[in-house]
Amino acid sequence: MQTLTYMGVLLFIVVMSWWLEWAFRIRVLRNPRRLLTTVAMVLVPFALWDAYAIAEGHWFFDYSQMTGIMGPLGVPLEEYLFFVVVPIAVVLTWEGVTSFLAMVRRWRTR
Repeated sequence: MQTLTYMGVLLFIVVMSWWLEWAFRIRVLRNPRRLLTTVAMVLVPFALWDAYAIAEGHWFFDYSQMTGIMGPLGVPLEEYLFFVVVPIAVVLTWEGVTSFLAMVRRWRTR
């Protein structure tokens, strides 16, 4: 079960942020161009950086807490998923907080 620790962390991030899409009707997940741009801006440079750091021995992973599936450039699957899940979670959180604050402002002006 320890092999799913990293996946558990990613699932926690999804659960704790993606509900904002529906709670505040922010429509982030319905804008694929924005999502792809956000993910690409993070995924490409950080995957290359990870690959370099792993190859040079500067960065490593505890493979006992991972699935063992390796992606391109010798970077673990979970790390690629991290670079997809976290940027989306950040955008969802930002938009959720912005929506919430707008609701509070509208409520105060009544």
